[in-house]
Amino acid sequence: MLSKFRGIARSLLSMPASERVVAESTLLMKLKHLGVLPEEATLDNVLDLSVEDILERRLQTLVLRRGLAKTIHQARQLITHGHIAIGEKRVFSPSYLVPKEEEERIQYAPVSPLTREDHPLRQSIEVVAGGEKGNE
Repeated sequence: MLSKFRGIARSLLSMPASERVVAESTLLMKLKHLGVLPEEATLDNVLDLSVEDILERRLQTLVLRRGLAKTIHQARQLITHGHIAIGEKRVFSPSYLVPKEEEERIQYAPVSPLTREDHPLRQSIEVVAGGEKGNE
């Protein structure tokens, strides 16, 4: 995916500026929508992207970063078992690339037992994330 984006950017940079306007804005808009590039990014920023930039937008990574799981492996398991939703829609694919506007809607699925605050798994995650209850 990254190779494709960078290849498009290289080919656009070789075109005259007047011919590449539409294709350039389309590519940049798509990458900004995914949250891979900041709003003020240019075509040169596409060439600076790394694999880590793409991996940071995966649902699996965002679940971990939001503190819904203790480890990256647990995040993957929670997603594949249907415990994670974006808004009201459950997502079963850990590799789902989360668009920027959906990032804040990542939560436990409404049908999941993890929605209860007193669920033992949530208690252990809060201890790791916040250190509220001391070391267990």
